[in-house]
Amino acid sequence: MKKVLIPAILVASLPFVSGCGMFSKKARAKESTAIAGEVEATFRQRWVEKRSGELAAQGLAADAARAQAGREFDERYQFGLKNRR
Repeated sequence: MKKVLIPAILVASLPFVSGCGMFSKKARAKESTAIAGEVEATFRQRWVEKRSGELAAQGLAADAARAQAGREFDERYQFGLKNRR
């Protein structure tokens, strides 16, 4: 009885440990590049607004502060440059 029971248990458990497709996870959809672009644009806008406010508080004119903040962003974060040119 033991000689038959052990192999039967091993054979019955084989689908669970062999990577059977029955329990595999479904493939995830690829992330849209449009979403990444929107996130980058939002990040740039918020960063430039914050930095230009800091520069304006230091006495720089509003237009000059915004332009300088944009240049500083481009120097610091390179990811958005290839999309804007």
